[in-house]
Amino acid sequence: MPLHTTKFDVQDYLATPERQVAYIEAALEENDPAFLAKALGDVARARGMTQVARDAGVTREALYRALSEKGDPRLSTLMGVLKSLGLKLRIAA
Repeated sequence: MPLHTTKFDVQDYLATPERQVAYIEAALEENDPAFLAKALGDVARARGMTQVARDAGVTREALYRALSEKGDPRLSTLMGVLKSLGLKLRIAA
């Protein structure tokens, strides 16, 4: 009997703001800018990419590109996305 699998979709696990924050915090701990950008993109899609892009002051297409696995968003874009998501970046020693 063959094994049947389904494709993993992180969107299934990002239904609440608490889960979204936990996901972004975990991405930050990885110290991988590409992974962080992708995690922010995943959360933006969970919240509604069109509205996040509008609030961040960029086009939806530009935001998809910037927050993709191969994207390299500008700091101003990241800050706009964080603000749109109601999040703040904090630094701790």
